[in-house]
Amino acid sequence: MRVRSSALAIFGALVLALAAPTLARADKLQDILEAGVVRVTVFGDVPPFGSQNVNRELEGFDIDLARMLAESLGVELELVQATAANRIPYLLTDKSDVNVAAMSVTAERAKQVLYSAPYADTSLAVFGPASAEITTAGDIGTLSTAVAKGTTEDIMLTAAAPDAEIMRTEDNATAVQAYLSGQADLLAANSVVVVELAKQNPDAEFDFKFALRRAPAHITVRMGEHNLLRWLDTFIFQQTLNGELNALHEKWLGGPMQPLPPL
Repeated sequence: MRVRSSALAIFGALVLALAAPTLARADKLQDILEAGVVRVTVFGDVPPFGSQNVNRELEGFDIDLARMLAESLGVELELVQATAANRIPYLLTDKSDVNVAAMSVTAERAKQVLYSAPYADTSLAVFGPASAEITTAGDIGTLSTAVAKGTTEDIMLTAAAPDAEIMRTEDNATAVQAYLSGQADLLAANSVVVVELAKQNPDAEFDFKFALRRAPAHITVRMGEHNLLRWLDTFIFQQTLNGELNALHEKWLGGPMQPLPPL
């Protein structure tokens, strides 16, 4: 009887030991609720999603969405400004809890982060002066194209025109400036962003050349944070039903929210 009891005790101890890492693993949603703060990665140089106004305050579609997210969680909001290239590293190094910075889906990114349901529909394309006779990636020739490195447009343009001269910049603002200053002949960017750029730079030409791909925007979290992801999907669903997400589309994107494909 003692031998059997000892064996059961050892077995029980092994089960607890194996389960301990799982039981002790932090849950990001619970961490946010207990801390009373959610840290959200946003853009600061990509209008209308996120940029600084004349008072150097962040504003835009994603900024408002981040505020709605924090309010729904019942916690304070801490905005973490990032470039396209460091959105994922900030999540992976725990500098932020959630990424709300117009991130579109790629197979490579999906190895590192989890994607929520889409919250805005956009497309990526190449733009330039009306005089540039370009309708496909094969027409680029010796013309240089500015693009923010690490963005989906960078990935798609590289695949479509592997021999093209691509000027990869550290952030979106630098890519735009390279095009406006004449350092680059073309600009690869989000179509919604280009509409805003055209308003801000009425003397510049942003003639559509060719499409790269449709690119709905998603919220992302670290791999494994399924509870937080499920909450975010529920949040997006709720804000769609109550009209709040449509109001953001009207305010920042200039039109009503269109039906989005499921992930």
